Amino acid sequence: MSRKSMSEWVQRTLRMRCVGWVLAVCGLWTTASASRPLNVVVILADDLGATDLGCTGSTFHKTPELDRLAAEGVLFTRAYAPASVCSPARAGIHTGRHPASVGITDWIPGLDPRDRRLLGPDDLHALPAETVTYAEVLRDAGYATFFAGKWHLGKEGSLPEDHGFAINLGGIGRGSPPGGYTSPYENPRLPDGPPGEYLTDRLTDESLAFIRAHADRPFLVHLSFYAPHLPIEAHPRYLGEFEAKARALGLDVGGAFIREGSAHTRTDQTRPDYTSMVRAIDANVGRILETLEAAGLAERTLVIFTSDNGGLSTARRPTAPTANLGLRAGKGWLYEGGLRVPLIVRVPGQDGRGRVEDAPVSGLDLFPTILEAAGLTIPDGVRIDGRSLLPILRAPDAAAERTLWWHFPHYHASGWQPGAALRRGPWKLVQHYETGRVELFHLGDDPTEAHDRAAELPELARTLLEALADAQERAGADLPTLNPRYLAPD
Repeated sequence: MSRKSMSEWVQRTLRMRCVGWVLAVCGLWTTASASRPLNVVVILADDLGATDLGCTGSTFHKTPELDRLAAEGVLFTRAYAPASVCSPARAGIHTGRHPASVGITDWIPGLDPRDRRLLGPDDLHALPAETVTYAEVLRDAGYATFFAGKWHLGKEGSLPEDHGFAINLGGIGRGSPPGGYTSPYENPRLPDGPPGEYLTDRLTDESLAFIRAHADRPFLVHLSFYAPHLPIEAHPRYLGEFEAKARALGLDVGGAFIREGSAHTRTDQTRPDYTSMVRAIDANVGRILETLEAAGLAERTLVIFTSDNGGLSTARRPTAPTANLGLRAGKGWLYEGGLRVPLIVRVPGQDGRGRVEDAPVSGLDLFPTILEAAGLTIPDGVRIDGRSLLPILRAPDAAAERTLWWHFPHYHASGWQPGAALRRGPWKLVQHYETGRVELFHLGDDPTEAHDRAAELPELARTLLEALADAQERAGADLPTLNPRYLAPD
């Protein structure tokens, strides 16, 4: 199918599927017309680290468009992913529920070795049909719904179109782009473009076409970039700029690494190829913002930008492409580098634009935030573990004390071993199932998680460990089991 034919097919499908809508907008915190609810644009990067943006601390990467979005919205500096790997994090974002309660605790299909001390639990390999997504709620309220990019929450029968999105371009069961980042894509949900077309650009093209076609009705766009997930394939438009920058600064593009258990963590951001992928994301976010402005939709659209988990900085071999500057470890690990993500939220009419908010928040909060911004309520019988961010966006002092926790009972290729973690106030507890070790960190005094205080404060560690166990029990979290066939090395 040609690109033109594809666009015509999208428009025909939308005309057939999109129904009329009637919504009362009462008390919405927005400058949008009272006769129409806010549009919603969610932009999700893949493996983008918390410090990969200029506005979050990177000096080598260049992200002027995202820096502008942060200046027009609120930048959350302590935003956490629901999980340290993609599938469970995405399950949490789409449902507002903790991944352990959904039953997806590892990337799909995961990598559970049979020769280690523990056996990971059998988790689900698809988002359950009965689980309600925010797209389904918006669709049922009359929104036109569109998905582009990475899904990784199931194959046929559990794709975006099965979970509330009328249109799906590129969302399949795989977590990395089958054909890489240039056309031909080898993606059954995304027709090929011209040879050499870059995937990040193409997904944005399709999103822009959808926005323009629906300027007169409420819409949801979930643009889920595959980038900068492996394979690292440079965007040719931006690569030369960063190669020259690295040379001018005398940087070692191979990177510097430190040990993290049996793995290696990168400590600097110097790779031009990775940086060009980040810049491509940034440039395409700019295209989204410009299109909303040109269509007169900027003041009627909620825009959210975030990532599914921390940056890939830690691996068995010293090959990781980025560094989570000042944070420990990376993707796959339950230290801050694996869990912290960039989060920028722009709500029409919000006060305090350009504000930096340091309250701990979660990707689980996006579901209730989107619904409240759209003037909708959580459907009866639907469980939500997140909290709407609109009160914090209204008033900086509205953030309430909360407990966040994570459950990753699997081994991961990054070197992580099964464990769990919990944050309450400034305290962070990390539990390691294989060794039984419990670590305790004060993130206010020790943001790098370098000083374990569990032995110094055993009562506090015990209290947080009990809180973690209670949260796991309420969620029905499955734990790893001892491997009866494990043979310890001599």
